[in-house]
Amino acid sequence: MNQDNHEETFAAAWKRDGHTSIELDPVDINQVLADEYEAVEGLALTRTQLWDMEARKAARPDLFIPGVIRAGTARSWGRRELKGGDEVFVRVSEQRTWLQPDHYGTVIEACHLNHSSQQVTFIGLAEAEDDEGVPVTASPGQPLFHVSHGVGGPEEAPLNTWRIVHLTSDEDGALARRFERMAQARGLPEYVERYIEDVLEIPLTRKQ
Repeated sequence: MNQDNHEETFAAAWKRDGHTSIELDPVDINQVLADEYEAVEGLALTRTQLWDMEARKAARPDLFIPGVIRAGTARSWGRRELKGGDEVFVRVSEQRTWLQPDHYGTVIEACHLNHSSQQVTFIGLAEAEDDEGVPVTASPGQPLFHVSHGVGGPEEAPLNTWRIVHLTSDEDGALARRFERMAQARGLPEYVERYIEDVLEIPLTRKQ
């Protein structure tokens, strides 16, 4: 892996034969707010705010996807700034596995925040050493995967983008079905809801 450009690693994995690459449709955040939630005066997210959410979530996934991360297991280390202002660091947490969501496994991810393109890339690692030199090993319960989150669209109508590549094939289609269900879920992604309610301190109410 190119230690200073995880995007290259993601791109190579994305197009490699034998891997399973899945891209969800971009989410029009403010349109979903209007369609699925009771109106809140003045509530409309900007692209700047959506990127702020992504940057916060990268470092503290436990605060933004508590439905995925086991409480008390998320930590990160080695944060440093690259030439041009990008940032990289490593994080670890116990996450629900994709195909057995009642089970958790240790996931290690090398993270790259590209502030200019507003993309964050997570590269799954089999092992790493933490900030104290202690070895950390990913759980073998599911194949490694890389994820790319991003922000698109104009400032006043931001889009949330999401891609994942599993370093394995999907011969029985189980992974494709898992993410098809995710794409069909109504409402905002959990991390956007958490940003609005916990950071912006604006309560949300879903329409009946």
